[in-house]
Amino acid sequence: MRLFDLSLRFKLPLWGGGLILATALAVSTSFVVQAWDNLNQDLLQNAEDIGRTMAPSLFPALLHDNVWGAFEIVSLPFSAHPETALHESLIVLDNDRKVYVSSRPDEHPVLSDLARLGSDYQALAEELPMASDAAIFSRAAAGAQRIFVAVPIANDGVRLGTLIVTYNKSLLWQRFSHLLNRALWITLAVLAVLLPITFYWGRRMMLPMQMVTDRIRRIGSGDLEALDPALYPYRDEVGQLFLAYETLLSKLREKAEFEKEMVNSERMAAVGRLSASIAHEINNPLGGMLNAISTLKRHGKPDPVTQKTVSLLERGLSQIRDTVAALLIETKVKNRPLTPSDLEDIRILVTPAANKQGTQLGWSVELPAKLALPSTLLRQLLINLLLNAIAAAGPAGHVTVRAQVAGDRFVLQVENDGKSLSAEQLGRLFEPFTSFSEQGHGLGLWICYTIVSQLGGTIGAESNPALTRFTVTLPFDPLHDASTAQNLPA
Repeated sequence: MRLFDLSLRFKLPLWGGGLILATALAVSTSFVVQAWDNLNQDLLQNAEDIGRTMAPSLFPALLHDNVWGAFEIVSLPFSAHPETALHESLIVLDNDRKVYVSSRPDEHPVLSDLARLGSDYQALAEELPMASDAAIFSRAAAGAQRIFVAVPIANDGVRLGTLIVTYNKSLLWQRFSHLLNRALWITLAVLAVLLPITFYWGRRMMLPMQMVTDRIRRIGSGDLEALDPALYPYRDEVGQLFLAYETLLSKLREKAEFEKEMVNSERMAAVGRLSASIAHEINNPLGGMLNAISTLKRHGKPDPVTQKTVSLLERGLSQIRDTVAALLIETKVKNRPLTPSDLEDIRILVTPAANKQGTQLGWSVELPAKLALPSTLLRQLLINLLLNAIAAAGPAGHVTVRAQVAGDRFVLQVENDGKSLSAEQLGRLFEPFTSFSEQGHGLGLWICYTIVSQLGGTIGAESNPALTRFTVTLPFDPLHDASTAQNLPA
């Protein structure tokens, strides 16, 4: 893998650390070069100061040939703190380039020829100007061990000699190495602080971007995972990326939900058209049978047993007619308003089914005398929900029914403590021909959904390991007189 292909989590800290390292090296190098230049400048300035200070004092000594006086003058800088002196020695030459006096007489004997004191001194003797108006002369050859600064001892245009200030390069390097060592440690300390901070902040800034990238990569597989805004609460470019991702996620969820609703609508519309066709076909012979029964009751004069049987058939066929009518999306059904006795009838009807498998049925109904809602459809709705709940609760289970009026809404809840429903099952509960048991045909909850939709209400389900609850909410007009509760939409 190439360096530029690395993740920004690593690349940003590496580039940042490299930039800091390069900056630190550049600053340190600049400091070292400047320190070397300053040290050389200080050395030359020191030599010139010594020369300008001593030359006027040495002139009378040379003029009167006072060797001891000249020796005392050149020895004075070394008498107080010889270990801190920058210069190595002071040498006074006469105009013949011979040693007149030196701060180190053992190394530089009096009247010794300067060229015989060593190779460095020989090169100095060859280059040293001796003119009376010569300026201060310095020599720092690359291969030489010493640095020389020559200050003329002159007055009123008369030159009596030369003061040579000698510096050993080892002392210069010793001081320079001390500065270099200090600069190195300061640089390392700065790097020790900045590099970890750079690596931390680089990874800290790139972590949110990595999270956004990973989630965007998984969008194609349908994984729409949200990001916690607390991970990066700032409003810079990374924060804006967070907001853009959340906006994208919201739009994708809306699109997915819309597509899901479209599929469900198309599916239910197709099933509705099929059901409506079947219902019309059923209604034709059903109407004929009901007419025949009505004619028989009026003109046939049946015996009591036959009369009872015919009445039972008439009630059964009427129930079939009302149930089939629920499948007709545009049908208007004449119906009476809902009363508490309608719900009590349903309780009586489903109690045998609950007792058969040992399911306990709880009942909590608080309704006014009449409610402007179609009783037949509500009876069918509650029967379907109750039978499903009893089947789901199983032996020794519990089913609870709650019905009440909240403002202009009728709220019905059916609960059971049977096996919970999965998220996938909850998403497909009200689709036709979707059954979660071997006995069911998958139309009961769809019929419930159709009835509630026709009445302008909502139906929903929630499930957890302890409880599964279906909630139906239906609107009605509280001021609507029960006597006019006719032609309610089915």
